[in-house]
Amino acid sequence: MADAAYTPPKVWTHDKENGGRFAAINRPTAGARHEKDLPVGEHPFQLYSLGTPNGQKVTILFEELLAAGHSGAEYDAWKIDIGALDQFGSGFVALNPNSKIPALEDRSGAEPFRVFESGAILIHLAEKFGAFLPRENLARAEVLSWLMWQMGTAPFIGGGFGHFYAYAPEKFEYPIDRYAMETKRILSVADIRLGETEYLGGDEYSIADMASYGWFGALIRGDAYNDAATFLSMHEYENVARWVRLLEDRPAVRRGRIVNTGKMAERHSAADFDAIEDPSVLEKVRWRSLEPADD
Repeated sequence: MADAAYTPPKVWTHDKENGGRFAAINRPTAGARHEKDLPVGEHPFQLYSLGTPNGQKVTILFEELLAAGHSGAEYDAWKIDIGALDQFGSGFVALNPNSKIPALEDRSGAEPFRVFESGAILIHLAEKFGAFLPRENLARAEVLSWLMWQMGTAPFIGGGFGHFYAYAPEKFEYPIDRYAMETKRILSVADIRLGETEYLGGDEYSIADMASYGWFGALIRGDAYNDAATFLSMHEYENVARWVRLLEDRPAVRRGRIVNTGKMAERHSAADFDAIEDPSVLEKVRWRSLEPADD
């Protein structure tokens, strides 16, 4: 059945809530909505984030840097509760005018400065520590290309498919079909690439993998959008599944993915991982079968 037709007005106005899970968050204007200073810890890097796929990118990189012996990468991670509208506090907006997580304050030098947008943070930290981003032109270009590919495609998965399939107040065929098709096309791009190389950027693990892991991992495991794995036939993407398992074998990935979540609201030292109530979350992920169920 076709969706009900909608005739847009000549001039759009924001005269009602858009509904859905994030209705209280969305407005057509930017800027702070309330006064709230951000806490500051003792480490060179202050991260203000949430353990979503975008937030996981940066915490995984920090944990990988520390695991590789870069002690200067110690960081404090403070949870920004987007449901409580923390991202619209004056302190956070001063760090990120776009009011999206993650945002970073680099206090490692004489003068603190901000870095916002997850891709920018990944590049900044990788260049600062000379890790997970090749220096040679060909390899560097490949990693940066796949990083920017992820940055450009994620909105179609989350704001497109995820919103209309799982979060919109009403379900309509056209937007769900449109964004399911695009999400599967994106997964196909990744699956073809990962059939050619071990990692997205080539033979070496890089920030391109860290950027995509949270998004593809949640879909492959069936954790995202009310088990969208079944709807999207995620069993078809065997190379993506192989790559997700490869990353989840890394202890730093398992640590980074729980920072700023209900399992660990804040992270201030490695000892915080020893204190979590359920240490099994740091063990290798127990995978369920990706094979489709019988009818």
